[in-house]
Amino acid sequence: MHSIRFITLLACSLLTTNAIAAETGSAPGKTVEDLSKPCAACHAADGNGTAAQYPRLAGQYHDYLAQALREYKTGERKNAIMAGFVTTLSEADIDALSRYYSAMPAKLDDLAHHEQGD
Repeated sequence: MHSIRFITLLACSLLTTNAIAAETGSAPGKTVEDLSKPCAACHAADGNGTAAQYPRLAGQYHDYLAQALREYKTGERKNAIMAGFVTTLSEADIDALSRYYSAMPAKLDDLAHHEQGD
């Protein structure tokens, strides 16, 4: 029973990732991978960050990522670097990028395998 659920979840994930890789709204022929290239400088190609000061995007909720991008675009969130990147993004681009990063496996560590005092 669990293997059927896993296979179904994996198939849905692959279909979502393939759909996300389709063209975005900014320019004909531009894919979400093309849009994500500038992001990789700080957030890494896998979305897990290149250094501790950069947020990890992989595995985050897509609606959270989309809202953050919108807030950088409107200036509600202040960051000169991010503001420069998001100015040309369309709503379709924001949706595609947020879904792209949310579908990536996160490399976050939680306290589940740590004992108190570790």
